Amino acid sequence: MATDFWASSHYKRWLVDRSTLRQARADDLQYVDDPEHLEFLGIYFSNAIAKLGKKLQLRQRAIATATVFFRRFYLKNSYCETDPFLVISACIYVAAKAEESPVHIKNVVTESRSLFSHQYNVKHFPSDNSKLAEVEFYLVDDLECDLTIFHPYRTLMALCKKESAAHDNEETEAGELGVGVDSDDLHFDEKLEMSESALQMAWSIINDSYRSNLCLLYPPHLVAPQPRRSSRTHIEQKKSQDPIAFLADLNVSLPLIATISQEILSLYALWDRYKDDNLPDATVSARPSPASSSNKSASHAGTPRSVQDNADGVTPTFLGALVMKMREGRLSDISHPPTARPAAVNKMLERAQAAG
Repeated sequence: MATDFWASSHYKRWLVDRSTLRQARADDLQYVDDPEHLEFLGIYFSNAIAKLGKKLQLRQRAIATATVFFRRFYLKNSYCETDPFLVISACIYVAAKAEESPVHIKNVVTESRSLFSHQYNVKHFPSDNSKLAEVEFYLVDDLECDLTIFHPYRTLMALCKKESAAHDNEETEAGELGVGVDSDDLHFDEKLEMSESALQMAWSIINDSYRSNLCLLYPPHLVAPQPRRSSRTHIEQKKSQDPIAFLADLNVSLPLIATISQEILSLYALWDRYKDDNLPDATVSARPSPASSSNKSASHAGTPRSVQDNADGVTPTFLGALVMKMREGRLSDISHPPTARPAAVNKMLERAQAAG
């Protein structure tokens, strides 16, 4: 396992630019009425990964690693040509092994079938363990066997100088931080004084950041300072300590930190419009956030009625129907190409069909 982020495959091969992200979703854009729906799908699938990880009693680090695997996989593949739920299960299965907390493949299949059938209306998740093992092979292949992931958690604890307490008890939440950017790279001597509640809030914001593409765009040590910037009103300071001055003393670009902070706020604004199907009041967000919701008009031509009836929000039911619509549209286009010429068979479409 690499101990130096700057020499790792994470830094050298898996930090991409926005044009790469747009190109990765080019095929999917043909089957959605509003490009923003693809951003909602990022939240939708990340929530599914988190729920499955919790059912399997995985640590947060393993869940975060599975989310990164999922986003990396879809840099090379399209939602409309694969079964995202089967990919989610494979990501969880591989991440659990990569983070040294393996789960038996039979348990992953059983819990996946239960979760996806009851909460995501997936009626045909394969019960054959070999199908998941096959997708695992394709996943690791597309990940180029780069299974070491660096997360912002270690930097968070380093800034608060909590590492020693974490290493004293390997079973604690902080003990799962793993390797990352060394605190010396940030060039700071003074620790940031934070209450336990503020630290917990900072940890939660890092967890929330995996609902966006931040893990593909920026190094983890740049994402880590965001929670302290966002929760600075909760910081218990010494009289001589200014949290803004503390951030200014770090060996990082403050304009870049500000840009990432705005992206996190934009994520919360989007998340405020993500509605929970089980809530009796459709105007209540499925996830309370520190950002206020922004109203944005969208085209709903050809979309399910569940979203037409609620123009300001998107529900999991709608997104599940959207994924099925995208896959059916892609299959139809391949079966009946407009040029009447045989369509090139996509290898990932073959994988999805073979798996399910």
